[in-house]
Amino acid sequence: MDDQVIIDWYWERSEYAIVATKKKYGSYCHRVSYNILQNREDTEECLNDLYMKAWESIPPTRPLRLGAYLTKIVRNLALQRYKKNHAKKRGSGEVPLVYEELEHVLTESMKDEDLVDVLNEFLANLPRLTRVMFMQRYFYLHSIQEIATTHELGESHVKMTLKRTRDALQRALEAEGVRV
Repeated sequence: MDDQVIIDWYWERSEYAIVATKKKYGSYCHRVSYNILQNREDTEECLNDLYMKAWESIPPTRPLRLGAYLTKIVRNLALQRYKKNHAKKRGSGEVPLVYEELEHVLTESMKDEDLVDVLNEFLANLPRLTRVMFMQRYFYLHSIQEIATTHELGESHVKMTLKRTRDALQRALEAEGVRV
């Protein structure tokens, strides 16, 4: 199913849009949400919220890449639910680990939209495998073991690649005048 056809159905307010979205992107969005929440019920609720948000936001938005648009929504929904579920306790899973790994690189002031260009340029200049591993870890919140298995690499290789990439990101940000 072509993404533009699905988007057109959203614009026409056709229920086929939701059915097609579930069929094409449901399992992938489920995986993204589950990687964050590690809970089936919360993941299902996030997916339901995703379909509602997509229905409410298309139109007026006409995403260029529907998959990326949906992934961003479901990731944000899952992170919000994670924060709510773990407000008073540290919790376990990948989210605290990922934040710990990035805390020396990213600061609160770095949430500004101005840094998106710097980060995009940094990612574009990485070798493909390094960029994919970085995104899997820090955007999709995959475990080290999952990344290693996917790419048929050792876990220590993945850890070292991610550490070197974080260090390079820190240097790139400092070169752009961002205080870290």
